[in-house]
Amino acid sequence: METGGNSLPSGPDGVKRKVCYFYDPEVGNYYYGQGHPMKPHRIRMTHALLAHYGLLQHMQVLKPFPARDRDLCRFHADDYVAFLRSITPETQQDQLRHLKRFNVGEDCPVFDGLYSFCQTYAGGSVGGAVKLNHSLCDIAINWSGGLHHAKKCEASGFCYVNDIVLAILELLKQHERVLYVDIDIHHGDGVEEAFYTTDRVMTVSFHKFGDYFPGTGDIRDIGHGKGKYYSLNIPLDDGVDDESYHFLFKPIIGKVMEIFKPGAVILQCGADSLSGDRLGCFNLSIKGHAECVKFMRSFNVPLLLLGGGGYTIRNVARCWCYETGVALGMEVDDKMPQHEYYEYFGPDYTLHVAPSNMENKNSRRLLDEIRSNLLDNLSKLQHAPSVQFQERPPNTELPEVDEDQDDGDERWDPSSDMDVDDERAKREIIKTETKDLESQKGIAVHPRGSETTADETTSTKALDAGPMQVDESSVKIERENVNKTSDSVFYKS
Repeated sequence: METGGNSLPSGPDGVKRKVCYFYDPEVGNYYYGQGHPMKPHRIRMTHALLAHYGLLQHMQVLKPFPARDRDLCRFHADDYVAFLRSITPETQQDQLRHLKRFNVGEDCPVFDGLYSFCQTYAGGSVGGAVKLNHSLCDIAINWSGGLHHAKKCEASGFCYVNDIVLAILELLKQHERVLYVDIDIHHGDGVEEAFYTTDRVMTVSFHKFGDYFPGTGDIRDIGHGKGKYYSLNIPLDDGVDDESYHFLFKPIIGKVMEIFKPGAVILQCGADSLSGDRLGCFNLSIKGHAECVKFMRSFNVPLLLLGGGGYTIRNVARCWCYETGVALGMEVDDKMPQHEYYEYFGPDYTLHVAPSNMENKNSRRLLDEIRSNLLDNLSKLQHAPSVQFQERPPNTELPEVDEDQDDGDERWDPSSDMDVDDERAKREIIKTETKDLESQKGIAVHPRGSETTADETTSTKALDAGPMQVDESSVKIERENVNKTSDSVFYKS
């Protein structure tokens, strides 16, 4: 397949897609602390499954280039990013006032390598968006991303940097409209808040609602101003099963795709909505969760798959491995191959686990009411909202050649040690550009319901900072002549 994105013809969901997969071998070394439910080690476990199931050789494997300060400041406040960069376990006692101000402490602890961790997972999500913008793949995957609670000026819910918002901002350089769908059990509050007043980004969140973190995501929260009806919230109760979930997911997302017509989609695949999650209370099977990926994939729209929550880590790895197979159009065996984390998956050593017999508190009457309400809201939207005439910001360039295309058989050696990924994975190189992106002033990125004050970084700051940048002296540039998409204007539809 030489081209990607929208070039794919419509067809059965089994049609192959060109997939880019972002992974940093160091990501599993980060540790939130003893007893903390968030364990980056699950990303390494997922990667081990992908390797031993033979899925890596069917994807382009890329090591993300770490996001830099200026990249993170496209959304986050300068002083917050500076704080994340400087804080360490050794110095935190000297910065108690800042810890409280930026909500760093208990749920979001200071740990060794915190800022590097943020740079890594954000770099993967933005790198995936860049690949999609250049039509270099149809689907991009970053299982270390999807940290949807982080706000402009504070950490929240185990999330420090909102890689999703940064990826959406990157996609908006190329696409008039971007859709964000969130199937984590927790409400995608940070992303919704960032785009609450724009009609260029639609956010759709399926989540547990009622005495549950973060406490937002009421069905009546629909957006504001130009963004009215562009935020959709699907509040669910304990025990929701596959059938109930898709009774809502498929008609709602189908109508969103028909009316909003996004140029690109981000799907946050938080695995804490699975049955048996340590912090969750839903009852989805892995296949039921993955059906959402399969459904989004069927629209043949550039798709970025991200991780998120998930705290029974053996099931997180199972889920994201299976969903990688779905992205590739490949069915993987239930019987698990031997690998270095094999003992985690006993006693059955299978990919799938049966949902429990917990009570489903979501009655058909309640589901009918939710579905009717949301479809009614969608009926109030104009089809494919237009974008005012404006100069398109310069695209982020990708000067790196894709060696994997030259020899697919060399992408992963099943007889090699897992550490080989550090050498084989390619760095995602994003060339420096310094132009201000004043052309995107039509997008408001700021906390819902707040007004910009003189001393606060304004919402357009996220759009003025320019694309991702890199110290090119530290990497080998394999090809500098890249086909550039010429700057143009968005025309009204």
